[in-house]
Amino acid sequence: MKGLLGKTALVTGASRRQGIGAAICRKLAAEGVNLFFTYWTPYDQSMPWGISSEEPEHLEQTILQLGVQCAKQECDLSQPENIKSLWRQVTDTIGTPDILVNNATYSTNGTYADITASELDRHYAVNIRATLLLSAHFGRDCPDQRGGRIISLTSGQFQGPMPNEIAYVATKGAIDAMTISLAAEMAPKQITVNAVNPGPNDTGWMNPELKEELLPRFPMGRVGTPDDTANLVAFLASEDAAWITGQIIHSEGGFLR
Repeated sequence: MKGLLGKTALVTGASRRQGIGAAICRKLAAEGVNLFFTYWTPYDQSMPWGISSEEPEHLEQTILQLGVQCAKQECDLSQPENIKSLWRQVTDTIGTPDILVNNATYSTNGTYADITASELDRHYAVNIRATLLLSAHFGRDCPDQRGGRIISLTSGQFQGPMPNEIAYVATKGAIDAMTISLAAEMAPKQITVNAVNPGPNDTGWMNPELKEELLPRFPMGRVGTPDDTANLVAFLASEDAAWITGQIIHSEGGFLR
């Protein structure tokens, strides 16, 4: 894609080989982008899909084999002090990034009846605070008129209800509002800010029964994949997307709610 060769990118939440973050890293690397990615195994280990200890290392080696630079760091983005040290590590390793992909997410099930302040805070810390703090670092350090790309992953909260995920919905939905305002603020520096909703995506959390239930709701006859999302993110990161900003793009294959 136009203008990606030799660029640098920070991608958060890219631990699992089957996940969206890993697919984004592989796609950007295939286009000649140098990568720095973060991961946080305690979260993935607590989820039903789990993670094997060698997955981040495997992703790093895959990227290096594509002929670009790659570095990684395990980082708990819920801790504000880690954001500043991460940004310093990224700039020291690959330089000031041209592309920031806010992919890291915290998500647990819960309804209004059992929501607690501590659980809401955990969602907020990763889904909103870390996303905005990293975006702020990016905007401050990006040289004027060089252009830059901020792409955040959202989940289509305004497309329809998502029962039993109230804290997740509240915090991820805020990314849409943040994207629109942040795009206007950063436009004078030629930085574009967009969000991508990948829709239901086969990243390893779908069991066969759930996939069978969802499949009829995809008019194109298949469930979305991480590569579908990665292709869109790479386009938004390219020079071809220089006139696209402040958008929340629903890349769901026509998913019927």
